[in-house]
Amino acid sequence: MRIAELVGVRDFRLSEQSVREPVAGELRVRVTSIGICGSDVHYYSEGAIGDTPCVYPMVLGHEPAGVVDKVGPGVSGWSAGDQAALEPALYCYHCEYCLSGRHNLCANLHFLSTPEEPGFFRDFVYLPAHNLLRLPSNVSLREGTLAEPLAVVLHSLKFAALRPGETAVVFGAGPIGLLTMASLKLAGARRIWAVEPLEHRRDLATAIGADAAIDPGAVDPVKEVLADSGRGGADVSFDCAAKDESMNQCIRATRNGGRFVVTGIPSSTRVALEFHVLRRKELSLFNVRRSNHDTGEAVRLLGEHPAIFGPVVTHTRPLDSVQAAFDLVEHYRDGVGKLVLEP
Repeated sequence: MRIAELVGVRDFRLSEQSVREPVAGELRVRVTSIGICGSDVHYYSEGAIGDTPCVYPMVLGHEPAGVVDKVGPGVSGWSAGDQAALEPALYCYHCEYCLSGRHNLCANLHFLSTPEEPGFFRDFVYLPAHNLLRLPSNVSLREGTLAEPLAVVLHSLKFAALRPGETAVVFGAGPIGLLTMASLKLAGARRIWAVEPLEHRRDLATAIGADAAIDPGAVDPVKEVLADSGRGGADVSFDCAAKDESMNQCIRATRNGGRFVVTGIPSSTRVALEFHVLRRKELSLFNVRRSNHDTGEAVRLLGEHPAIFGPVVTHTRPLDSVQAAFDLVEHYRDGVGKLVLEP
């Protein structure tokens, strides 16, 4: 099978590896579609995510969907040809965090696509049966790649605890930001502001559910949100960009006693926060660590609202074009939203 390996900063190579038989409790899945995540781009363009450096060669990709190719001994309920979203997190299920229901903090976690844990940029993958989630008949494999990022968004909304009629501001209209806006709209948000410097992403934001799209290069987004909200600010803010001053802008754009959720991943290892603004407003600050058994709910929502979430995927490329695909995503070319690789 083919594998796309990251061997240096902005440097992929295609290699070959033999295909083996699945062992007991395991399925061999043909990977048909994998979304490119912002964290993949961090690894690709910066050689690290924050304080976690790449270990080359490295196989990225953790937003996969695929077709069951062969069922291993002892596996029931799955047959060759079944279509599924694939969960990239392998939990131990016996550490204190797993036992307390916080599986995303598992002390023995293996998250496929991190250093020394090969991801899904390959033709075949081997997974335990519980890491497959059957796709509804009206959800394509391409749309199935949204299950993992949508699960992250659903996890973030638990922290936000949005009540119907409340308002929200989302900084960053990349795929995570867009899925956040769509989910907020379904959750009953009265007004959603999208803050995004790229015009094509502002257009995607308004199409998916944002009530206002603000260009931070043209106006002060904080002043815009405060003025539009009656100067109280948004009830909840989401930083899905984690770039430049977006965190502090979130703090300033949120009302007293509101909630501030950081979903994006900063490039730097240290972030300067306007702590005293945060303190005086007594904001609740939440940090998102992937998702926590939210993928099933994500698959359900994709099946119920394909017209809402599906448009986030704007581009596809074959696995052989992985280098060019990452270049396109890194530089936001051609109106790209979510790009999906299709081996």
